[in-house]
Amino acid sequence: MALNDGTRVEDVMSTPLVTISREATIAEAATTMRDHGISSLVVTTSPPSIVTSTDVLDVAADGYDPTEVRVEDVMTTEVETVPPDLFLEEISAMMISLGINHFPVVDVDDDYIGMVSSTDIAAQLS
Repeated sequence: MALNDGTRVEDVMSTPLVTISREATIAEAATTMRDHGISSLVVTTSPPSIVTSTDVLDVAADGYDPTEVRVEDVMTTEVETVPPDLFLEEISAMMISLGINHFPVVDVDDDYIGMVSSTDIAAQLS
């Protein structure tokens, strides 16, 4: 399968969208990601933020206690979003050019409806 086969973000995105509070600990974020089999969470801030498995790994690698560090301490606050009708080749190019592996998906009303990741795209190709 190729990226230019007409597949859109909505065809591969993860739903329902899994969220977490900014006050949650990194340990709680890690557990939530593991339990849902995902590698990022939307943080319920206004506007929404994102925390990823890389953020979790950085906390551990830097020697911090994940039960003491809060999501708000490591989350990304300026989040790029994508519409569900974007083609996979377009999202792939965006991921490469921006160095981003996760994009929250928003509908025409800017409501968060899912998440698309590089893993979702790789799974589509296999």
